[in-house]
Amino acid sequence: MSFFKQLWKAMLKDESKSQEAIVEAYPENNESPSLQHTLEQFDNCADLVHRTYPKLQVDIVYFSPMMDMDKLTRDVLTPLLQAGEAEVSDVLEQSQFSKNEDSKQIVKGILSGQAAIFYGQSAYLVDVFGPESRAVTQSETETVITGPHDAFTERAGTNLALIRSRIRSSHLKVIRLSVGEVTKTDVFILYIEGIANMDYVHEAISRIKAIEMDAVYDTSMLIQCIEDSPKSVFPQFITSERPDAIASKLVSGRVVGLCDGSPSAFSAPTSVFEFFSSSDDYYQRWMVGTGIRLLRFVAFIITVAFTALYVSVTTYHYEMIPENLLIPLTESRSRVPFPPLYEALLMETTIELLREAGARLPTKIGQTIGIVGGIVIGQAAVQAGLTSNILIIAVAISAISSFVIPSYAMSGSIRIIRFGIIVLAGIWGNFGIAIGFTAIIIHLGGVLSLGTSYLTPIAPFKFRDWKDTFIRAPFFILDERPTQTKTPNRIRQKPRR
Repeated sequence: MSFFKQLWKAMLKDESKSQEAIVEAYPENNESPSLQHTLEQFDNCADLVHRTYPKLQVDIVYFSPMMDMDKLTRDVLTPLLQAGEAEVSDVLEQSQFSKNEDSKQIVKGILSGQAAIFYGQSAYLVDVFGPESRAVTQSETETVITGPHDAFTERAGTNLALIRSRIRSSHLKVIRLSVGEVTKTDVFILYIEGIANMDYVHEAISRIKAIEMDAVYDTSMLIQCIEDSPKSVFPQFITSERPDAIASKLVSGRVVGLCDGSPSAFSAPTSVFEFFSSSDDYYQRWMVGTGIRLLRFVAFIITVAFTALYVSVTTYHYEMIPENLLIPLTESRSRVPFPPLYEALLMETTIELLREAGARLPTKIGQTIGIVGGIVIGQAAVQAGLTSNILIIAVAISAISSFVIPSYAMSGSIRIIRFGIIVLAGIWGNFGIAIGFTAIIIHLGGVLSLGTSYLTPIAPFKFRDWKDTFIRAPFFILDERPTQTKTPNRIRQKPRR
C-alpha cells in the first residue's frame, strides 16, 4: 500500500508541475503590451514574421502560414506605407485596427491569426487571417440521393457562413467559447432566439466552460467531455457534416455546436430514434421516406439479433428450425469442429477486420479488399470446415443491415452490442437474447441527453411526436416542434395544402 501511495503522490506532483508550465506559457498578467515582451513569448518560432519600418516607427508581428497575404498587403501594408510619419496614427484609427492595452490579448490575437502592429507605446490588432483551407465539397459519410450536397469544412468561419446562408434571420445567435488549456480551440454555440430553450443553451455553455483538457481537436472529442452518461456505449449527441441537417436542428429548437478545425457539428438534446433518420427522408415523398425509416428500424433488429438467433437455434432450439432446412443445416455443420458460439464470433471478427481494413486503405484498394476478401475468405472458410454456409449468410445479412443506419456513431455502437448479444445467445439461448434486449432497454431508459430522456417520445410517452419519429408524416401534418426541445415557440409554420 505504501508503494501505491508514493506513486500517487508522484503523479500529483508531476501534474502540478505541468500546470505550472502551462501557466507560464500563458501568463495571466495584464501588463501593457510591448514589442520586446511579445517577441520573447514567441522565441524559437521560425514561422513568426517581424517587420520593422524605422521611418514610421512601426513594427508588425504575425505568423506567415496563418495570413491572407493579399488582405495583409491591401488592408495593412499599403495604407501604412502610403501614409507619412505624421499620418500613421490617423491610419491606425480606422475601424479594422483594434487598439489593445493587454499584453496577453496581443499574444492571443497573434496566435489566432491576427497581425499585431506596434506604434510607439500602443499596440493594435488587425484581422488578416486566411490560411489555405479545403474547399466545400460533398460529405463522404452522409451521402444523399436528393437535396443539397455541400458539407462542412475544417474552417469554422466557412461553416458559420453555410448555416447563415440557410437561416437568414437575426434571431440566429452565435456564442464564441475557448476550449483547451494549450490549444485554445474556438467553439461556437448556435441557437435561434425565441425558439431554443435557454436552459439548454446555458447548460451547454456551462459544460463546455467546465472542460479541463490540454487539447480539443474535433467535435467528437468535445461531445465526449460534455455527455451526461460518458460510460454508455450509445452516442448522446448527433453529429453531422451536412449544413442542411444542422439548420433543421436549429429550427426545431435544438442547440448546435461548432468546433474550429472539425468538419462536423453537434446538436442537442437528442433521442436514440433521431440516429435512424436522414436528410433524405424529407427530400423524398413522405410515403417513401416513411418506408425507408421503418426499414432502418428493421435493419437494427436484424443486425443485432440475426447472428445471435443462429447461435441460439443451432445450440439449444433445434425445434425452431423448419424440417426442410434442418437436414441441409445439419449437413453444413457436420464438418465444423467448433460450437456455434465460437463459429459465430470467428466470422463476426473476420467481418469487422475486413470492414476496418477497407476503411483505412485508399478508396479504390479498400473496396477491392472488402469485396474480394469477403468472398474468398467466406468460401475458403466453408470449404475448410471452419464455418457453415448458413452462418456466412447470417453474418453477411447482419453486416449489410448495419450499413443501413445513417449515423456512423450509432452504427459503431451497434457493432459492439451485437457481440454481447451473441455471447448471451451462446450461453442461455433465446432467453439470453431476451436478457440482452431487456438490458439495452433498461440502459437506454437511464441515459440522458443534455438532461432530457434519451427514449423520447417513448419515455416520456408523447404520441404526437411519433409522426416524425417512426414515420415521416406529410409536412402539413408536422405542425409542432419536438416536445424534447421544450421550446417556447411550439407551433411551426405549416405549408399550404
